[in-house]
Amino acid sequence: MTIPSLPGTGLDVTSLTKSPKKDSPEKIKNAASQFEALMIGQILKTAHGDTDEGAFGGDADPASASAMDFANDYFARAMAAKGGFGLTNMIVAGLSKQATPAPDPSAGTQAPATAPAGNDAPH
Repeated sequence: MTIPSLPGTGLDVTSLTKSPKKDSPEKIKNAASQFEALMIGQILKTAHGDTDEGAFGGDADPASASAMDFANDYFARAMAAKGGFGLTNMIVAGLSKQATPAPDPSAGTQAPATAPAGNDAPH
């Protein structure tokens, strides 16, 4: 029995059972940008707070609340795409450092640490 993929979601059950692959830099940057957009959206949502006033100055109703949610989401994604708070670049840099293997200390290619040349007299 096979389980079909969900159309339009990009989710496929067979991809979950395969061995994990190394993520490409594009995937990492996309995920980091989506994370930053989510954080910006939460900040915007918190900034609006819980008021009895609707999104467009009238009484609060579900339609205006939905419109404001869509506007916040779009604005947050636009901000993240243009650099946002700089979190995307910091996350990508951090994940890239983790993906880069550290040099093997047993290889013996490192020069021994020496004291810097100069005046060694106490000041």
